[in-house]
Amino acid sequence: MNRPARDALAHPGPILLVPGSVLLPEGPVDGWAVVVDDGRFAAVGPADELARSHPHLDAVPMPGHLLMPGFVDAHHHLTQSFGAALAFGEPSEIFRRVWVPLEGALDEESAYTAAKLAALEALRGGFTTVADAGTRADVDVDVVASAARDAGIRCVLGLVCNDADGPDGQDGTADPAVLESAEKHLARWTGDALVHPSLAVSIPEAATEPTLRATARMAAEAGAVVQIHVNEHLAGVERSLVRHGLRPLEHLHRVGALGPQLLAAHATLLTPRELTLLADTGTAVSYNPVASAWKGNAVAPATAMAERGVRFGTGTDGTRGDGFRLADAAEFAQRLAYGLATGDSSCGAGWTWLERGTHGGADAVGLGAVTGTVERGKAADFLLVDVDTPELALSWDLPWELVRRGNRDQITAVFVAGSLRMWQGRPTGWDGAALVERAAGLARAAVAGAGVTRVHPTSTAARALDRGRKGSARR
Repeated sequence: MNRPARDALAHPGPILLVPGSVLLPEGPVDGWAVVVDDGRFAAVGPADELARSHPHLDAVPMPGHLLMPGFVDAHHHLTQSFGAALAFGEPSEIFRRVWVPLEGALDEESAYTAAKLAALEALRGGFTTVADAGTRADVDVDVVASAARDAGIRCVLGLVCNDADGPDGQDGTADPAVLESAEKHLARWTGDALVHPSLAVSIPEAATEPTLRATARMAAEAGAVVQIHVNEHLAGVERSLVRHGLRPLEHLHRVGALGPQLLAAHATLLTPRELTLLADTGTAVSYNPVASAWKGNAVAPATAMAERGVRFGTGTDGTRGDGFRLADAAEFAQRLAYGLATGDSSCGAGWTWLERGTHGGADAVGLGAVTGTVERGKAADFLLVDVDTPELALSWDLPWELVRRGNRDQITAVFVAGSLRMWQGRPTGWDGAALVERAAGLARAAVAGAGVTRVHPTSTAARALDRGRKGSARR
């Protein structure tokens, strides 16, 4: 029954798509339509007007569906997908014990497969854009770019520019080779339809001060972003205080690295002064609420950021690729961390988190002019969401309902750059099941050879230990 609709949607275009409603920046509207042509929204407006102005196009009706912008994942690590579950139950700063050794164990095939697996999960969850913060795998970043391109997702591709020696960094001179690679990376992807270059520094102490300044300048000149994990964990804040007498965000400000080109990942531990620095400099933040719950020390004050005019989007940090669950977590974390204590029963309301998950995220990753809204001239990166479901059909306030009750099972179709990429949870044009099967085998080998160190046992082992302790106590 759905096959004709799918075939029509897969048409190379132009196509006139008539859903039940369209989610615009100001909210959902009924009776509107879009024309998709050459990867972009060629027209957006009332359906009857578009039908009159495009009489040569046969309308593709999608009743009971909402057409909305695709989600933007403002912080991801695509080559970490093999070890996503290794973070469960672990204390903070697991990058030293899990991610560095795991990514170091990847070769070209396993890095490509891990990245494509992450892209598959993201697309299934309604993400049309992911910002990859750079891989530590010893492979050319083209491996990650190829995986994203082959999967069909838009990717802000980070190149790691660390040049400080030792775990606590060295404030020496910049490594010329690092800066040369950064310059080439920014130029390498010019004109690519899906890959957008970005620079990255793991944490502020991983790069010399000259490199922090230079990467900020190069990114700003190229219209790109520099991705840096900032103020994520107590340990990182304390290391910076001991080394520089300043917190990480303050240190970046002192060296001239703050500004619209910086995408600060996490930013969970912020003082009032640091909120002012973010707002005054135009620095963007990736608010990663699920990462805070799974492996963090705190929840970023996102509602305060919104009130202060701080630019921010939402990111998964590779935790789980479901855009609706991320929006729910974004609001839920604010309510638990801040709203309950102050009697704030809304914590930004539904529209805030849809906005930050779409065009707010696009702005944060440097693609605000490219994607993030259903708007003429923007890239046709969008979702068709089935709203004729028990969760959403009895609608009183659709933005709130999408945040609180939406889930990826309701996503009928995912489009990136005007092309149908996912249909009912399965990729179009390639075999997702075969990829998952291949990834399972490669992941076992990679984890076994990586020397990963976990503090917490598996849940099954922990349960056995707990039973053993209780049995001993009874005896």
